[in-house]
This record gives sequence, structure tokens and C-alpha cells, in this order.
Amino acid sequence: MPGIDTGDTAWMLVATALVLLMTPALGLFYAGLVREKNTLNTFMMCLAAIGVAMVTWAVVGYSLAFDGTAKFLGGLDHAFMRGITFEPHPGTKIPEIVFFAFQATFCIITVALVAGAVVERMRFVPFLLFSAVWSVLVYAVLAHWAFGGGWLMQQGTLDFAGGVAVEMGSGFSALAAALVVRARKDYGRQALVPHNAMYVLVGAGLLWFGWFGFNGGSGFGIGKPGVLAFVNTLLAPAATLVVWILIDLVRGRQATAIGAATAVVVGCVAITPAGGYVSPGWALAVGAVAAFPCYFAILWRPRTRVDETLDVLSAHGVAGLTGTLAIGFVAQQSWNDGAGNGLLYGDAGQLWSQVVAVLAGPAYAFGVTFLLLKGLGLVMALRGPESEEALGMDLTHHGEEAYASGEGAILIGVGSGVGRSPRV
Repeated sequence: MPGIDTGDTAWMLVATALVLLMTPALGLFYAGLVREKNTLNTFMMCLAAIGVAMVTWAVVGYSLAFDGTAKFLGGLDHAFMRGITFEPHPGTKIPEIVFFAFQATFCIITVALVAGAVVERMRFVPFLLFSAVWSVLVYAVLAHWAFGGGWLMQQGTLDFAGGVAVEMGSGFSALAAALVVRARKDYGRQALVPHNAMYVLVGAGLLWFGWFGFNGGSGFGIGKPGVLAFVNTLLAPAATLVVWILIDLVRGRQATAIGAATAVVVGCVAITPAGGYVSPGWALAVGAVAAFPCYFAILWRPRTRVDETLDVLSAHGVAGLTGTLAIGFVAQQSWNDGAGNGLLYGDAGQLWSQVVAVLAGPAYAFGVTFLLLKGLGLVMALRGPESEEALGMDLTHHGEEAYASGEGAILIGVGSGVGRSPRV
């Protein structure tokens, strides 16, 4: 194939698979954080995101994100995958169809991330409808703004692997979703603790593994930017993990497993926008610094009435904002093939470009998500009755349980794999 580098293409195929793995990994991470009766439903929200977001991306999302260089929204020339062939994607040496697939996995996991704000009470079908529309109206638009040729990119914002569309987009959308869907019935009345810390730890480990494709693949080849981002994805989360454990020990004399898993995610998120623009030394610093605002944001949130269940705002929104701003301070042209210098290396304008991004991206994500869910709530119930929530979303929405609930379980619908316990 003329203009195609086979080495770059091979790496991008691997990176695409790694990023896709992150969504089931997120499902495992999230499932461990909820109560036992909502384990399957939580995982199913993440799994369903793969199907819903992939279809919307193929139909219209990719085109709106990457067709043309209009300021606010792409065109429709690539709708229904028209023109997506083996020809090189502009500015890369990989086929357009590979670029399409890689970017699809970003849309998928971002949709799944937002689920963390509404698990344990939002009905499954309304969530699917919300996911489909959100992937187009919020994710595709922010992707166009930040790295699809839109106005943020045009005014100089640097975002290597999705700080605006993925991290801040999901985090601030999660806040809006939590406000509209409202708190769980037991929120503030009883302890709502994670039911399986091992799921959380394994999920975090798989997320970190997948993140090497997420960030390393965002160089679209095996050149210096991708290699730098790959190494920085090793360094930053390690620094966050160390600082998080130290804060835990100072505060409570115990290093919690849930905290350690969260730290890994926070470090990966913080380096996502900055991975290909900062030196390895600064990657360590970004990871270490990101631990503080995210840690204390997680501590603060339960003191409010905002039941943003799995702290997507703190772990993704705040961490993504931190990493995006860090570019404005410590980006170095000597490490990023001339993409830009931060304030500490002589360019105050780069910091301003990053500030614009951390103001515009969250505002758009929050506002559109809030209005979208309010509108959806006018035509269907976003939540079921309290009795449904009390029984658990697994049984009421899927007719299954994550764990056997007693001897003599009765299986029905064997051909379709549907199982019910004697309690149903």
C-alpha cells in the first residue's frame, strides 16, 4: 500500500486492541466498587458501551469528529464509513481504516466512563439511549475541537491523547449526570462500600496495561512522540501511586487497596494529555502533583449531596484538567518535535491555550449532558421505583446475579444462557 508504513500500522493495530481491552477492564474496576447486587449491571453498562458507541461512531461520530477543519463540527462526508479505506490518514503512515478503529475505541471507553456517575440506580434502557446520543453530541464534538482540526486545536491547544474529550469530557459529564439522576436512595443513610477490592485492583492493572496503547498509540506510529508517551505512561502513574500511598499513611496510617487502584488511574489520566509533550522527568512530576487535587476532591465529594457514585469527576475530570494545564507550564519542544514550549520554557501563550481548553471543554460537556438527560427524562423514567433499587439492578434489569445465591438455583432459558436464582 503506497504511503503506508507496515511497522506503524502493526503497532496501531496492537494499540487499538489494547484500548479496546480497557473497557472490559473498566467494567471490572467499576464492578468491584459497587455493592454486590449491582455488579452485573455495572459491568453490563460498560460492555454495552462497546456496541452502542461503536455503531454511532461508524454511522456519524467519526465523520463529525474528523471530517474537515470547521471550527465547531466536522462534516458528514465520512458518515456510514464512506471514504474510509486503506489510503493513509492525513499526517500519518497508517490506513484511514486503522485510524478510524483506533479512534473508535476512545469513544467507547469515554461513554463507559460516564456510567460511573449513575450506576446502582439509572435504568439500563435509558442509559443506552443516553449513551448513543451523548457519544455524538458531546464526545464527537469535543474530539473535533481538541484533536480533529477544530477551534481548540486551531488556537494552539495541545492534547496528546484525549485530555479534553475523554478525561474532562467524561468527568464533567459525570457531574451533570449525577445531578440530574440524583442520589441513590441509601446515599447518606448507610455506608455504601465497594464489595470486591480484588476486582478493583485487577481492573486498575488492566487499565494501566491498556493505557500504553491509549497514550503510546496516540503518536500514530513508532516515532519519538509515541515512544515518549509510552514511557511517560509508565512513569506518571508510578509517581501518583507513591504519593497517594504516602498521603494515605499520613492521614490514616493505612495504605488502602482502593486508594492504590484509584491512584494508578489518576496517574494514567493526568499524563494522557501531556504524554507526548513533556520530558520523562516532568512526567514523574505531573503524576506526583496530580495525586493531591484528585485525592482531596474524592474526600470532599461525600460531604456534599452529589452522589457521583464512582468519582469520575475527581479521577478523570480533575486529573485530566491537571494534565492539560501541566502542558502549559512544562511542555518542551526539545522533547516533542517542536509542538510547543510551556511557560517555564518561554511561551506564556501555550499556557493561555491550555487554560481556554480547561474552561471550554468542561463547560460544554456539563451543559450538554445536563440538558440531554433532562430532555430524556421528559419522555421516559431515568430511574425505577425504590423497590427496584433495593432489590438490585442485576435482578431487576438482567434477571441474573453475579454470584450464586444458594443451593438448587433454577436455570431457565438455558438456550439463551439466562439464569435466575430461587429468590426471583
